Amino acid sequence: MDNELFEYSPITERPPLAWPGDARVAFYVGLNVEHYQVDRPSTSIFGGTAGLAPDPCNYGWRDYGPRVGIWRLIDSLDRHGLRASVLLNSDVCSRYPQIIDAGRERGWAWLAHGRDNSTFQAGMTRDEELAYLTDVVDTIEKATGSRPKGWLGPALTETFETPQLLAELGLSYVLDWCNDDQPYRLNVPGMLSVPYSIEVNDVSLFVGKSLSGADFRQIVIDQFDQLYEDSAHSGRVMALCLHPFIVNQPFRHKYLDQALDYIAGRSGVWLTTSDEIAEHYERTHPAADAAGEQGAR
Repeated sequence: MDNELFEYSPITERPPLAWPGDARVAFYVGLNVEHYQVDRPSTSIFGGTAGLAPDPCNYGWRDYGPRVGIWRLIDSLDRHGLRASVLLNSDVCSRYPQIIDAGRERGWAWLAHGRDNSTFQAGMTRDEELAYLTDVVDTIEKATGSRPKGWLGPALTETFETPQLLAELGLSYVLDWCNDDQPYRLNVPGMLSVPYSIEVNDVSLFVGKSLSGADFRQIVIDQFDQLYEDSAHSGRVMALCLHPFIVNQPFRHKYLDQALDYIAGRSGVWLTTSDEIAEHYERTHPAADAAGEQGAR
């Protein structure tokens, strides 16, 4: 079947995108804060035990994130004046409440990221998915005091119904599609796609490709430099997508901190959140203008 969720739009044919303060690049940290079920396989560092229940090797590796890694990351974000855009499993709210408290103190943006990272919506009926998403969104709102505006699916998964159901629940953007350097409108009224990255992502770079911390630092800097060059006439978005059980291991953390220092120290950068990026785009690119642009193609 053909994709009906969004239209093809070459970035060279769009009206210029301007960020606040004449910034060229809008930069946000996509911080994955997740819970994993102890008897279900998931992201693994050693495939040989991934199918076991329990699996201390891989579950323990993932559990390093909320226990240790995120606190190391928080220190770095604070030092560079960065607020996280948190991709939040709703089960985190009851299981790791100290993380919620830390984020509320810092004004983090809270996005819905499923119930846990062991559950996907694939195979759910529309009614089942609506009930599931309603519980996820309501749980996050109750714990954080803020109703999520954005969504990232566990493992970037959706059903064909997900964007419409999220719109019905009051959300206004998704991150799942990873196909652009600017926000754009979906063919669901009130819904945007905001850039996220599957490549500049510690899972892909460290687990998928086994790169070093120094490699990671250079890739982040190279990504930023190219987007900065591209943005001479129209703004770009850079998402840096992190999992504290991976990038905040002691031997990797300093390379992340060095990359953040490079970006935060540059002029012409809007250090922001995915919520603020979506809100700015929605305000400055009305739906009528987008419809006219699509009709001209």
